Amino acid sequence: MQAINHDLTDKLYAAYEANTTFAAVENAISHNGLLKSLERRQATIETTPVFSIDLTKDPVSNQEASGRCWMFAALNTFRHKMIGTHKMEHFELSQAHTFFWDKYEKANWFLEQILATADQDLTSRKVKFLLDTPQQDGGQWDMVVSLFEKYGVVPKAAYPESVSSSASRELNGYLNKLLRQDAQILREMVATGQSDQEIQAQKEAFLQDVFNFLAMNLGLPPRQFDFSYRDKDDNYHVETGLTPHTFYEKYVGIKLDDYVSIINAPTADKPYGKSYTVELLGNVAGSRDVRYLNVEMDRLKELAIAQMQAGETVWFGCDVGQSSNRKTGIMADGMYDFTSSMGISLTQNKAGRLDYSESLMTHAMVLTGVDLDANGQSLKWKVENSWGDKVGEKGYFVASDAWMDEYTYQIVVRKEFLTADELAAYQAEPIVLVPWDPMGALA
Repeated sequence: MQAINHDLTDKLYAAYEANTTFAAVENAISHNGLLKSLERRQATIETTPVFSIDLTKDPVSNQEASGRCWMFAALNTFRHKMIGTHKMEHFELSQAHTFFWDKYEKANWFLEQILATADQDLTSRKVKFLLDTPQQDGGQWDMVVSLFEKYGVVPKAAYPESVSSSASRELNGYLNKLLRQDAQILREMVATGQSDQEIQAQKEAFLQDVFNFLAMNLGLPPRQFDFSYRDKDDNYHVETGLTPHTFYEKYVGIKLDDYVSIINAPTADKPYGKSYTVELLGNVAGSRDVRYLNVEMDRLKELAIAQMQAGETVWFGCDVGQSSNRKTGIMADGMYDFTSSMGISLTQNKAGRLDYSESLMTHAMVLTGVDLDANGQSLKWKVENSWGDKVGEKGYFVASDAWMDEYTYQIVVRKEFLTADELAAYQAEPIVLVPWDPMGALA
């Protein structure tokens, strides 16, 4: 290992002091901060919030201090349909309801995986992967579908937010503390040769503790409820004795099996035109596996545009923090000029960022519009976020087309937009990725 010597440091000092631009940039950054000083004015000009296809201007939702974006994005796509079909105003589905059942199912998923790996040492990478994060707020499209299929949905009025759903750090910390303790007990029961019946009885007792903990934090989810609203024409509607499933069937009515998850992962280990799944990734035991079809980015955008041209918004996953301004809601590749100001070139491509842990999917939102040129090519995209209306344009963001290319990893579209070959590839036996693959990231 070669150490840095003082001669090299002196040389670096001299090179910095010889560049007068650096002194000006140093003054700007030290007073205004890094990104604010380097933001390109042109990025704002190129991302004006006007679109040739613009599907909704409904008020945005707010996930507050929680990691529930994947739920919010899915429920927002439902909300768009409901507002149009039933002429609703200012309507939201309960994100907290889906949150409760996700925590409950993730606890069982974790304990089942702990039992499945009980013959492995604690130093095993899989066991450590499980214990590092027994459960968290994030998830994937197929995971939220599993929850909707099993538990339905309810209006927000029937199961409102709580402090622990809106700010989930404390809930997660103590739920994970409890689950790690449960994991130790179950592994010790396996190691001492206790029967499967005894182990499952103990696991059920642990799940009672989890259920009680969640109910006291979030509220007991309703099994039956009444629903009333006034539509945009001021007509009053009321229905009594609904269940989460009957409400979904009557008011949402979307056939979840009609949708597939499409990704763009341009790494050498993931050939295009193949389906993939991720080991240990899921939430509802016995439900569908997470599955993706990998396609080139131009094709991913074609599919998203086709669905919006048909009048339907698009759930999508991206790396939202890359080259973006949260306050203005602008996401533009090259938004910050490091090259002319600092002499630093950030040239790593999308595959390199995935391979070297520089980027992965961190957030899910909804594509609600796109600006197309005369040839039908995308110029910029309208994005419904779930961070409230104090950011962006009343909560809506704008992504440049180049930003979409570089930092979008996943969309969900109806099967009807796929070619026969693409659908066959999606339905083929998926290639199994390791649990820590970047495509296993949770939004």
